[in-house]
Amino acid sequence: MKRRFNILPILVFVAFFVLINAYILSGLETIIHSKLLTPVFWIFIALLVAALAITIRRVRGSGGMDKYFQIVIHLFLVVFVAELIFAIFLFIGDIYRTVLAITSNFQTAGFNWLARSTAWVDFSLVMFSFTVLLFIYGITRGKYAYRVIKHTLYFDDLPKSFDGFTLTQISDVHAGSFTNPKAVQKGIDLINAQKSDLFVFTGDLVNNASSEIVPYIGHFSQIKAPFGQYSVLGNHDYGDYIKWPTEADKVKNLQQLKAYHADLGFKLLLDEHVELTKNGQKIILAGVENWGIGFGERGDLKKALSNTEPNDFKILLSHDPSHWDAQVKEFPSKIQLTLAGHTHGMQFGIEAFGIKWSPVKYRYKHWAGLKTENDRYLNINRGFGFLGFSGRVGIWPEITVIELKCKQASASR
Repeated sequence: MKRRFNILPILVFVAFFVLINAYILSGLETIIHSKLLTPVFWIFIALLVAALAITIRRVRGSGGMDKYFQIVIHLFLVVFVAELIFAIFLFIGDIYRTVLAITSNFQTAGFNWLARSTAWVDFSLVMFSFTVLLFIYGITRGKYAYRVIKHTLYFDDLPKSFDGFTLTQISDVHAGSFTNPKAVQKGIDLINAQKSDLFVFTGDLVNNASSEIVPYIGHFSQIKAPFGQYSVLGNHDYGDYIKWPTEADKVKNLQQLKAYHADLGFKLLLDEHVELTKNGQKIILAGVENWGIGFGERGDLKKALSNTEPNDFKILLSHDPSHWDAQVKEFPSKIQLTLAGHTHGMQFGIEAFGIKWSPVKYRYKHWAGLKTENDRYLNINRGFGFLGFSGRVGIWPEITVIELKCKQASASR
């Protein structure tokens, strides 16, 4: 059955886009006094929308995202977000002068309360330009601006032999999006420089096809850790988002991807666990297939933890953080630490000056970093790669390093 196409959201967006551009034009008219402004402005907007419509139609027809698609989508995204910033600052100025006019009863002689301040419109335009420059940086440099984020976690039940044990986590490589092997290599070097005891990868090695990782096998196979390198699958790894000639081709693609994990030196955990031992003591490292609300609930947590004991110290690799909220945090057999990814922090947001915000917060209540509940931890990695938007602004690619500590041992020192 052919899926019905819902045009209402598109009409709502088009109406919003036209209104916000009309508002922006009214602001530009404050500082630009030219008869050409209005026709030139609307011709540019019409051409941008036409290019977007054409490229979406091409993608829907071919199922592929070519360079033309990337250029148009990124141009539209940069313009739209920068326009939103301009409109927000313009609106703040309008609200301020309106409130001031009302409280003064429009009585101040010789001053037009209804006229916009050209200085404020100029400032709004500066913020527009700053946003454009920030996105250009995000597209050209930010997507490879790897950050190491370190956490030290304390546990009552961590085996003493593992006091000070370190692990490095990355997630969401999305190898099909990479265009700069040298920049990727810098990320690999940074991973190895952490010299962690364990390395884990929490899913989405590719965007769609297993072949995407082939040019980078030589890069990621350099990652080594004394206790091994382990991985799980993410929602994109199953090839669900493109059309395959046959179902057999889709199955073959997944089997090949699993083989590439081995070529990388990654032990792929498919609803299973391993025991990591040190000085006669052990911790459990488990991994599940992708389990995410709206993204396929494949993973079997019970199977992954079969033949483990309730008092074992457990680390779980599960790609989608919604799994933690739905099952893991209340699972009868305590899972002390869960490592996830998936959200990318939407590759856009603010994490500075005590502010932590990204549009992805409206889909996931916890979308990056550490969360603790029920005496259990969840860490969501912001992702190593990128997808869709070929850049990162404010939410940089992440390499996580976690040190495990015994509470009692630390308190006695």
